[in-house]
Amino acid sequence: MCRSIKTLRPPALPDEATEEEIRAAALQYVRKVSGFRAPAAHNQEVFDRAVDLIAEATAELLAGLEVRGRAQQVG
Repeated sequence: MCRSIKTLRPPALPDEATEEEIRAAALQYVRKVSGFRAPAAHNQEVFDRAVDLIAEATAELLAGLEVRGRAQQVG
């Protein structure tokens, strides 16, 4: 897919992914799929909304993943 999107779950990332890291991955995904690094003004709203939705889905995915062999951290 897009080589600049990095794995955001342990053990690839030692701590929880930050909101910034999740949003950066979502932005890279939307750029790749749309073929636009930056959308034209008339596409900005739909581009931004896609980034928001993908970031939300990514955060939900990461929160729900169970990584075997790693102790759960109690906060």
